[in-house]
Amino acid sequence: MDLRIFTEPQQGASHADLLAVARATRDGGFSAFFRSDHLLRMGDDPGLPGPSDSFVNLGAIAAQVPDIRFGTLVTSATFRHPSMTAIATAQIDDISGGRMELGLGSGWYEAEHTAYGIDFGASFGERFDRLTEQLEVITGLWATPEGGSFRYAGRHYQLDGAPGLPKPRQTDASGTPKLPIIVGGHGPRRTPALAARFADEFNVGFVDLDSTVAQIDRVRQACEQAGRDPGSLVYSTAHPLCVGRDEAEFERRAAAIGRTSEEARTSPFAGTVGEVVDTVKAWEAAGVQRGYLQVLDLSDLDHIALVGAEVLPVVGG
Repeated sequence: MDLRIFTEPQQGASHADLLAVARATRDGGFSAFFRSDHLLRMGDDPGLPGPSDSFVNLGAIAAQVPDIRFGTLVTSATFRHPSMTAIATAQIDDISGGRMELGLGSGWYEAEHTAYGIDFGASFGERFDRLTEQLEVITGLWATPEGGSFRYAGRHYQLDGAPGLPKPRQTDASGTPKLPIIVGGHGPRRTPALAARFADEFNVGFVDLDSTVAQIDRVRQACEQAGRDPGSLVYSTAHPLCVGRDEAEFERRAAAIGRTSEEARTSPFAGTVGEVVDTVKAWEAAGVQRGYLQVLDLSDLDHIALVGAEVLPVVGG
């Protein structure tokens, strides 16, 4: 299984904290450093020094950390105009030499929208429609031939005469400029259909293996109905990371993130080294190809090093 490090900066992280984790990600042999994109912390954590813009942060890290890939899991479509998302991510792709990926979702955390005065939309249906239009605009801008122009007349977004610049360095199988796009979620119909249309990767986060496999099967069926090879997508999951060399170290790390050992073990990426190797192999056998290891204690870089040294060589792909 391809293993990636995934962070939640809204819970409290400076740029220096995230840069250190990204460097530990590379040193540990992981394939990518990802981060969430939120404006407000969740729970009782103070979230200091405050939210960070994911694209500013990733661009700065990409300029300093070689080899690994970068991305968002996921950016909310409510936060930015799709034209600006297309420009920003293409620029990070240039900064990184072609290592940027875009995870994009409809948005779900109403409180952060209220706090910062961002339009949340009247309903989930409206947000999902907006997400669909964003994906149409972003991919349309990237695909516009140099010297041409892009026009879009949607309900939520209208563009006329956009040159579709800059282009990402990366391309799809046909040679069209494009970043890998990650779509995720648990919706039974519209989400799989959207993934079949736009996604290079489909992510199912924070649910058990049976629920994950059921959603992956829905995406595979949606691909078949759309005439797309289901094997052309990568299928991934995201869960908290909490690993110890022994039970005592595992319990210490669980306590550091506010969990009992029983609560922590609901994640396939939690337990002693041997337990995690076994669960990762079981999830991979069930069809999960990539795992995002949610690191909640950013100060514990030895945690990342341990997993890189003792789990990744056994299960990493």
